[in-house]
Amino acid sequence: MGKPRRGDVLDLTIDDLAFGGEGVGRVQGYVLFVRGAVPGDRVRVKVVEARSRFGRAVIEAVEVPSADRVEPPCAYFGSCGGCRLQHLSYAAQLGFKAKQVRDCLERIGGLGDFELRPILAAPEPFGYRNKMEFTVAGAGPAIGLHAAERYDVVLDIERCLLQSDTMNGLLAELRAQARSRRLSVYDQDSGEGLLRFATVREGRRTGEAMVNIVAAAPDVETLTPVAADLRARVPALASVVLNVNAKKASVAVGTEEHLLLGRDHIRESLGGLTFQVSASSFFQTNTVQAERLFAVVEAACEFKGTETVMDLYSGTGAISLLLARRSRWVYGIEVASAAVADAVRNARENGIENCTFLPGEVRHVLPTLMRDGIRADVVVADPPRAGFHPKALNALATLGPARIVYVSCNPSTLARDVGDLVRQGYRLEWVEPVDMFPQTPHIEAVARLRRAP
Repeated sequence: MGKPRRGDVLDLTIDDLAFGGEGVGRVQGYVLFVRGAVPGDRVRVKVVEARSRFGRAVIEAVEVPSADRVEPPCAYFGSCGGCRLQHLSYAAQLGFKAKQVRDCLERIGGLGDFELRPILAAPEPFGYRNKMEFTVAGAGPAIGLHAAERYDVVLDIERCLLQSDTMNGLLAELRAQARSRRLSVYDQDSGEGLLRFATVREGRRTGEAMVNIVAAAPDVETLTPVAADLRARVPALASVVLNVNAKKASVAVGTEEHLLLGRDHIRESLGGLTFQVSASSFFQTNTVQAERLFAVVEAACEFKGTETVMDLYSGTGAISLLLARRSRWVYGIEVASAAVADAVRNARENGIENCTFLPGEVRHVLPTLMRDGIRADVVVADPPRAGFHPKALNALATLGPARIVYVSCNPSTLARDVGDLVRQGYRLEWVEPVDMFPQTPHIEAVARLRRAP
């Protein structure tokens, strides 16, 4: 048989998982991606797309299920665009993620001689998220998540298994309020209507919960009674905030904020420090696993207590503040000025005085620090998915710290950047994958590099 064509129905053995969690099968070397298939499955598929080098197919029947296939516990699995790996046993998910990290480092980074440490499994494969963002849509209204591959369809989610009972309770109450009060829903085409999004947050260690209602207008009068009713039914609710987004852009952050109830933030504890988490501030989404990730980072720094540390892409300062307890001084560099303000406040709240937070892009701020004669013994970096800007990476190599600890949420850019650093005189010692987001294809990893003598 030649290359499969659109409409062909064929039997396929799945032998791998692609980056986004699709199954991968091959017909005489031609690659077919199959959503919902897992390695070890024998499936009958229909080809829906046939490009020159690869195609896509949908499952018509699972003829022989893989030994790693499990019954997904969520009623929305398959139709919801959220968790893509619920049908894969947790042990197999971990194996897939560790393999992805190794494959990327070897294939993209050209790196072979390093230790791949066992992946750090999450103690809670469900119910681990401390923040969930839901879209409000339709006449019902539905309050939920986007359907798989369909941004224009919102599934009304009654209970999401990735969040706690408290957060699910708040979601249910908000839906009941919106329906009983007949609150209007924003319409993208006409620009009419009020409700757009709802974000639910919870301090896992403090039990404090927050609801952030994103609306098209500052209608405090309509939404204040909603907040009061939510609080009456869910006592853990410490904050209800209204964010106003009057723009067409469909984003769950506003340009102005109004406090409807309680405080404008909740508190969370991480690694023995307390953090204020406001409606718009970034905080690690998995508290329990973030603590364990940061412990890996701290151990990788090998502190004696006299070190100067630079924390690149420092966000709201969580890593900086944890490392400050073990080092002489920490410089945090972060482009988002709101995050820098949060970091400064978090340092003050915890009585930490040996941290300096600098706003700006790493590629600009790092060379400025070096010109001022500031050096670092250890650099910790946690860049966005796109990895380092090339100028920032060159500045880091020029700075030449003895140890670099790279925290990554994207194995392919990690491999690219580490490959570059190795060519500039560093040795990759080890990489430890960390499963921050069970049931999804997302992968975090910590890499430790040492400057070659």
